[in-house]
Amino acid sequence: MNRYASGGFTLIEIMIVVVIVSILAMIAVPAYNDSVNKARRTDGQAALMDIMARQERYFTENSTYTTNLSDLNISSASSQEGYYTISLAACGSDIAICVIATATPGAAQADDGWMTLDSTGAKDSENGVW
Repeated sequence: MNRYASGGFTLIEIMIVVVIVSILAMIAVPAYNDSVNKARRTDGQAALMDIMARQERYFTENSTYTTNLSDLNISSASSQEGYYTISLAACGSDIAICVIATATPGAAQADDGWMTLDSTGAKDSENGVW
């Protein structure tokens, strides 16, 4: 009978498990963060689409666009979940022809870039992903 036999784990076995868990964490954490950023980006996209729909209704009634969010019955300049700040500007010199809405990321989305949508339907973004 071996008097040194025990039912525990050796230090080598524990270190192997720690290395495997570390490798899995190195893969999983960036993938998770990317998924969270993509989900939050939809908040900004939804805000831009809503504002453009309201702009089109406003244009139908007034024959011009507006850069004032209160004219569109929007009380806050942030997206619904608050990850983006929304601003409006004229495309070029005439607001009656075109308006552009910009979603700028807040602190929670600092890694993500701005997104724009104009009244012609053109989309643009800082990082190439809209």
